[in-house]
Amino acid sequence: MGFATNAASIPALAGPGTLVLSDALNHTSIVAGVKASGAIVKVFRHNDMAHLEKLLRFHIAEGQPRTHRPWKKVIIVVEGIYSMEGETTLLPQLVALKRRYKAYLYLDEAHSIGCMGERGRGLCEHAGVDPADVDVLMGTFTKSFGSAGGYIAGSKKLIAYLRQHSPAHLYATSMAPGVAQQIISAILLLQGKDGTNRGAAKIKQLHGNANYFRQRLLDMGLHVLGDWDSPVMPIMVYHLCYISGISRRCLQRHIAMVVVGFPATALLMSRCRVCISASHTREDLDYALEVIYDVCSKMGLQYNAKQLPWPWSWVRLLLWPPQECPVGSSSYCKKGSSSSLWAWFGSLLGFSNARKTAAVVAAAGKAQPLVTAAA
Repeated sequence: MGFATNAASIPALAGPGTLVLSDALNHTSIVAGVKASGAIVKVFRHNDMAHLEKLLRFHIAEGQPRTHRPWKKVIIVVEGIYSMEGETTLLPQLVALKRRYKAYLYLDEAHSIGCMGERGRGLCEHAGVDPADVDVLMGTFTKSFGSAGGYIAGSKKLIAYLRQHSPAHLYATSMAPGVAQQIISAILLLQGKDGTNRGAAKIKQLHGNANYFRQRLLDMGLHVLGDWDSPVMPIMVYHLCYISGISRRCLQRHIAMVVVGFPATALLMSRCRVCISASHTREDLDYALEVIYDVCSKMGLQYNAKQLPWPWSWVRLLLWPPQECPVGSSSYCKKGSSSSLWAWFGSLLGFSNARKTAAVVAAAGKAQPLVTAAA
């Protein structure tokens, strides 16, 4: 798996006398690998190249603690797409910095390989960077490739070294034939060597789905993180008390929504994480968007929408409280009839009763019975 790949490979590459500069939002597997290596680690602010250069300049000039000897190695460790942010790293700037300060660059492409770039070759293709400029390319076969295991790509000298020193290679068992064949077939599909253009079509469909879904979420007034073409879309909830309610209400409407809170994120940075697939149809996406809009609007999560000050959001919850839908019921719950007085009072406040028209309900009923909105 990707976790073991990072946790076992980084200690083989770094050790005492090594300076590691790690992004503040790097995955836990990277953090575990750096801790196990015994190297000195300095954390720079997320995607802040000015802060990274400041740390590089200061600590290279300062040298190792106490002795002030030169560092044996300086390694910059980043992710291609950050799993909880959906943002891509600034790869061209990183390559320029590592050249300037003679550092090594370790790029975790677990979430970017197979989905970024025209042929799915990852962030290097997406950013127009030569893969040879990245010293270590790490990835996993468990996401875009639909298999198991992880990989390290680099120079011939690097791979020979890892084969002799990485415990993930020395003590792990070999892949099962079916697992290996799945990886090979996926790579051939992406490269177009299967005799079809299915690989390129899937990448194009993935980007179209991701950008369509992201734009619709932004139009709803939700606070969505990430970059365009990225299939990872965090919807910010912020308050920890909301995430269980969002998950339950989405599941009651047959949407499997992944929610993330502390300690995976900061205490007040809870979020929902949507991962888009090329296999999602436009009907699937529209149905998921309808459910997300209905749930988030009732819970007051449209932080970017133009709306009245916050006290009136509580009035809205009093006027139209969220309805509970039993699992297996119709895609839209039948709402209780509100009195005309409540409806008139709500119209004065600028609220609508958010009732779905018969045409919308009929269209939503044609969607698949179960839509996975996050992987």
